[in-house]
Amino acid sequence: MSDDVSDLVLVQRVQAGEKAAFDLLVRKYQHRVVKLVMRYMRQPADAEDVAQEAFIKAYRALPQFRGESAFYTWLYRIAINTAKNAIVSRARSPVEYDLDLQNTEETYDLQSRLADHDTPEALVMAEEIRTVVNQAMEALPEDLRTAIVLRELDGQSYEAIAATMDCPVGTVRSRIFRAREAIDRRLLQVFDGGLGRLEELA
Repeated sequence: MSDDVSDLVLVQRVQAGEKAAFDLLVRKYQHRVVKLVMRYMRQPADAEDVAQEAFIKAYRALPQFRGESAFYTWLYRIAINTAKNAIVSRARSPVEYDLDLQNTEETYDLQSRLADHDTPEALVMAEEIRTVVNQAMEALPEDLRTAIVLRELDGQSYEAIAATMDCPVGTVRSRIFRAREAIDRRLLQVFDGGLGRLEELA
């Protein structure tokens, strides 16, 4: 059985509701996708994030996949577009840690502290924050990591995430809250006093 045929079989299994079949596609292509994305991203951690986002987008779009092109061609196109979008997004906001908090008094003051993004100090701190956030996300349980990735990286609504993860919206909100708390604690451990909410979280 050729790769194209076996991929199509796996795609059809996913479309029939067998989520585990997509894991096989991810395992088969994840290294190739990361290598592809590395052409656009400077840091390996960023490439891993973009590759993960590309697979999430591919999973969501699979119901519309009709096999008119090879699966890997379709997937690579998604990965390249995701990488290009990430570059544009990061150019607009070098520190991409949006906590989506309702209380504006609790928002982080990263942008004000790093107002001059071109200074060596600002660039180093921004990269350190990205690294810590990525490591904290990798350490999360799978359900929390999936929820926070869909929200922060893919920009999905709580309702869309609930549909993707097949759980109530309230569960999604809880998972995202717990994920943010875990990331927040990790940042507080690494950066003296944290990143803005000092006293109440210290």
